Amino acid sequence: MGLLLGTGSAYPIQNGIFIIQQKAVVLPDVLRECLQLAAIQVEQPPAALAHHVGVQVAVVVVADILVAGGRTLRGGEATQLPGGRQALQVAVNGGLADPLLPQDGTKGLGGDGAGKILHGLQNQSVFYVQDSLDGEPRVFLDPNKLSDDGTVALTGLYFSHDGKYTAYTISRSGSDWSEIYVMDTESGKLLEDHIEWAKFTDAAWQGDGFYYSAYDAPTKGKEFSNVNENHKIYYHKIGEPQSKDKLIYQNPAYPKRFYTSGTSEDERILFLTESGAGRGNNLFIRDLKKPASPFIQLTTDLDYQYYPIEVIGDWIYIYTNYGAPKNRIMVADINRPKLEDWKELVPESEAVLSNAEVIGGKLFLTYDKDASNHAYVYDLDGKQLQEIELPSLGSVGFSGNKDDKECFFGFTSFTIPGATYKYDMDKNSYELYRAPKVQFNSDNFVTEQVFFPSKDGVKIPMFLTYKKDLKKDGKNPVFLYGYGGFGISLNPGFSSNRIPFLENGGIYAQVNLRGGSEYGEEWHVAGTKMQKQNVFDDFISAAEYLISQKYTDKDKIAIVGGSNGGLLVGACMTQRPDLFRVAIPQVGVMDMLRYHKFTIGWNWASDYGTSEDSKEMFEYLRGYSPLHNLKPGTKYPATLVTTADHDDRVVPAHSFKFAATLQADNDGTNPTLIRIDSKAGHGAGKPMAKVLEEQADIYGFIMYNLGMKPKF
Repeated sequence: MGLLLGTGSAYPIQNGIFIIQQKAVVLPDVLRECLQLAAIQVEQPPAALAHHVGVQVAVVVVADILVAGGRTLRGGEATQLPGGRQALQVAVNGGLADPLLPQDGTKGLGGDGAGKILHGLQNQSVFYVQDSLDGEPRVFLDPNKLSDDGTVALTGLYFSHDGKYTAYTISRSGSDWSEIYVMDTESGKLLEDHIEWAKFTDAAWQGDGFYYSAYDAPTKGKEFSNVNENHKIYYHKIGEPQSKDKLIYQNPAYPKRFYTSGTSEDERILFLTESGAGRGNNLFIRDLKKPASPFIQLTTDLDYQYYPIEVIGDWIYIYTNYGAPKNRIMVADINRPKLEDWKELVPESEAVLSNAEVIGGKLFLTYDKDASNHAYVYDLDGKQLQEIELPSLGSVGFSGNKDDKECFFGFTSFTIPGATYKYDMDKNSYELYRAPKVQFNSDNFVTEQVFFPSKDGVKIPMFLTYKKDLKKDGKNPVFLYGYGGFGISLNPGFSSNRIPFLENGGIYAQVNLRGGSEYGEEWHVAGTKMQKQNVFDDFISAAEYLISQKYTDKDKIAIVGGSNGGLLVGACMTQRPDLFRVAIPQVGVMDMLRYHKFTIGWNWASDYGTSEDSKEMFEYLRGYSPLHNLKPGTKYPATLVTTADHDDRVVPAHSFKFAATLQADNDGTNPTLIRIDSKAGHGAGKPMAKVLEEQADIYGFIMYNLGMKPKF
């Protein structure tokens, strides 16, 4: 499942750090297991979705810093690189951050870097190293060398605890399937280690090896459609073939579950998470200092989320919604780790706790208030020390190590491109460290937040961004975007792709639908299973509100969404074809009766239910399934369906069947098109050339059919 708006590639670099739109993005540690992301707009996921593996998540905030304080970052862990050199890993925004940084490397995939000037149009982001915050960057790893056409994408980068090795994961043609390679960190030399058929995994290091998750090799010819079952955890020792990897964990009793692993900084604890059968996960630990020690199961309810933040001494700091729908922080004693012995450290509050980090011996907590981030610093005993006054309403993500004296945070809003700030913990002050160069004058635009009643009277928030001189004359074009599922919150974020639309008088409207977690787990549940119609009602009500308030009219609204958001668009255009002028369902779930029969579709049942659950559930799903609610002779909006031949998340058959049926049933007034990308998948790792082509097609289709005559 995914959130796709085709605005760029997003994928993890290390635990908690991702690349989006060729920028480094800081994600919460608790999202470290969600490794397969789609091309997305800069939106915010809930910290609580780490182990909804296979569920697409969005991004917190753009930031250039991968590592703070001169150390490499591993999800809150620090590593000193070999040779007595401390290095700062930096990912550069293809020239937006600094157009003069070198691009080419000379040693293996990495090297010292020389020569080319970055132009921002290379297919994949380039990773750099610099010895200090003001040092000269040099190429560490250039993913553009992995393929000639940019369709092989880097999906993860993981350093061993001693810094000796760097494991990285790749995806080919946008598939969720991963391969793992290993290089010598100092020299950049590629080693012989190669792992195949990995999926939804990172590389969790212990000694000279790492843990990873994989499936058995799929049936030839059905690699991108067969159901994925029996997820397993292995241990790979450097220098040995994959055939000798040690099976660490499997559970044949539950073939349709995910199993992922992580290790503590001191390599004492192996964490194992189980997910896929509810809205949350189970948590297990193993003491690696005790040979042949068993896994200890800490939790037993898969409808709650339990994610370790950090291990300090004998205490495990845990982010959870157990007994707290808006989330809280608890601690577990390694010697008595089961849930019944956990202690509350930071209780649930009125705002939603969306992220937690341990940096510099303090807790950095991020809360969502009406879908915007607010940041606070606590001591390790759970006492609030101070609030960090952010630049404006927006989204924030912190980066740093548990022993650092300073840290960094990225910040973005709808009108502020993502920038990186250096934060002084003692002074509770910060200064701008780096900002991208974007041809956009934020002073000419404004964002307002409105609240409108849905069909059942529930107040729904919506962000509107537009030119300051906009007139409410009912004639403004609107790009109406939503997602509404899997607890994914949509927080403020900047996207350069929206600039031409905004500068030509358009309104970008982002709706915080039920099904997300903007107001906690209850808000999420209110948009699931037999309450899913609430999500569609919220989106329809958003359009009606914009019309009633004279922002626009029904002939000026384009609705857009991807994956679960594609389902949203499909359901709304079939329920209210009169209300929208343009519909863009991207890689959408269009057949609600059979979605669970392909790849990892079964994982979405916690939100949707399945047609096999009961007759009542079958009828409910059929009642809104986009494919099954198209009616012959109906005037549907101008529609551009998008998909790709290697999408093994939401298989392209969804879009094929919907587009074919829509073309047959449409009365012919408005165009019905399908855009099928090749050597691409659900969105992850899409080369920049393909991103630009796709965006040109989408925005060209929207602007033409809304009657816009853009000036560029």
